[in-house]
Amino acid sequence: MAEGQSPLAQFEIKTLVDINVAGIDASFTNSSLFMVLTVATVTLFLVGGMRKSALIPGRWQSMAELSYVFIANMLKDTVGSEGRPYFPFVFTIFMFVLVGNMWGMMPYSFTFTSHIAVTFAMAFFIFVGVTLIAIAKHKLHFLAFFMPPGVPMYMAPLLVPIEIISYLSRPISLSVRLFANMLAGHTLLKVFAGFIISLGIAAGWLPFVFVVALTGLEFVIAFLQAFVFTILTCLYLNDALHLH
Repeated sequence: MAEGQSPLAQFEIKTLVDINVAGIDASFTNSSLFMVLTVATVTLFLVGGMRKSALIPGRWQSMAELSYVFIANMLKDTVGSEGRPYFPFVFTIFMFVLVGNMWGMMPYSFTFTSHIAVTFAMAFFIFVGVTLIAIAKHKLHFLAFFMPPGVPMYMAPLLVPIEIISYLSRPISLSVRLFANMLAGHTLLKVFAGFIISLGIAAGWLPFVFVVALTGLEFVIAFLQAFVFTILTCLYLNDALHLH
């Protein structure tokens, strides 16, 4: 397959502005560009939607309020009233991942959530954050998290290492789930799109139907992955605040 036509070529990091700081490559890349566009889009969406708050909201304001209520209810249902101070953080995560995923669906765009470096950085930051919250609130009692209540003490040598490994694997599972789904979906779309071109108009109608269907499915997956990433963050926060 010719260069640039590979299904994986769409995930290549390209330097737009070469920046070197004390020997460290801090270049502005296509990934950086779409992160900035994502932040700008979210800001425009929320500020523009609430700029003219009305008793009877219009479509734009309704969408902004709906996104707010959606995350507020998710946080309340999973964490309870104690999770309210963390709403801005959780809401920011959801909007950043969701809009980033949606930007990746646009032609000639870049999906930064399809890179494990990005998703793992977010997941690791969440992991460290909720761990510090748990330690700050429970002090040494936080260690009880690794010993399920009601379990006999003689089971501790077996269960405690399993609980610790499970806890430490959270940033890996959280990041890989988002990365793998976005990578697989976009790769599949590229493969079927290649079939349309190679088979021609006469025989390419079937791959075209698949591409249309997969595109619709990929939009749904883009939302679901943002939802899953956010609700798992809420569950981790719930564990930090309430332990078992």
